Amino acid sequence: MKTAEPWFEQGLGPFGPETLKPYSRTRFTTDGSALLKVYVGIDPEGRRQREVATIERAALRGIPVPAVLATGNSAAGSWTAFRAVAGTPCSVRTRKATGNYIAHVVAVSGRLHRPVAGATPGPGWEARRTGAGSSRQFLLDQFSPRCRWLPWWAALSEALQPIDSHPIVHLHGDLKPEHLLVDGEHLSVVDWEASACGPAILDYTDVVFHLVRDLLYEGVPPGRIPVDLVTRLPFNGPVLAWRLLLWLDRRRTQDIDLVTTHDIYRLVTDDRAVSAYGSLTQAVSFLRASGVPR
Repeated sequence: MKTAEPWFEQGLGPFGPETLKPYSRTRFTTDGSALLKVYVGIDPEGRRQREVATIERAALRGIPVPAVLATGNSAAGSWTAFRAVAGTPCSVRTRKATGNYIAHVVAVSGRLHRPVAGATPGPGWEARRTGAGSSRQFLLDQFSPRCRWLPWWAALSEALQPIDSHPIVHLHGDLKPEHLLVDGEHLSVVDWEASACGPAILDYTDVVFHLVRDLLYEGVPPGRIPVDLVTRLPFNGPVLAWRLLLWLDRRRTQDIDLVTTHDIYRLVTDDRAVSAYGSLTQAVSFLRASGVPR
């Protein structure tokens, strides 16, 4: 029987059970040789194109990435099939594992975060004629329009101005532990759909935010969050506040109102990483207790 699913026409499949994620549906082939990703949620076609284009460029930089076997946009949705990558995702379940994960982030960043001549802030790595114009505006543009009327907006906007002087580099955009696959001495990097150009601090801050939030939502007590291990990464309080607010803006409409201007001011003015990460831990703990979904 002929199937309407285009990836079967590419000679891919059959596939096993589907795994649902916030912005994708993924399935491995039954022999484990390939992974199918169907993009859902926010701008699926844009994310498909961005991931495929960025993977090609990342490979040219010597970063091990999954090969693209086929990709397309049809009635079945926006999709890409990748060759499966050997390796085990990084873990943060123990202090030692977290330290290893941070070391891998540093190693990847060494190849990734090189200044790019003529690059402008924005999604993806491709050159753009128009865009945000500045790193600060690129960050602010990611909020929904309603945020402009919230009491913390002016303070955050002003605090982010100094990042306009940071060099523009290529960003992965989502260096979570599960996106770094380790196979002995070999490290591969997957899931490039959030790739962008901007200051390197965006990748580092995203790493810290996910580490704190995800451990807290897995039930790790606040006092056991190993924030001291991430102090080897560059730190920026205003960008940390921005990342917290962006998470809330993408959840339920009322969730962002749980954060006060004082909470944001405390983050943007703190120039000590450990102290700011402690404040982030307190804020996320409160938000989790208030019912904010992960």
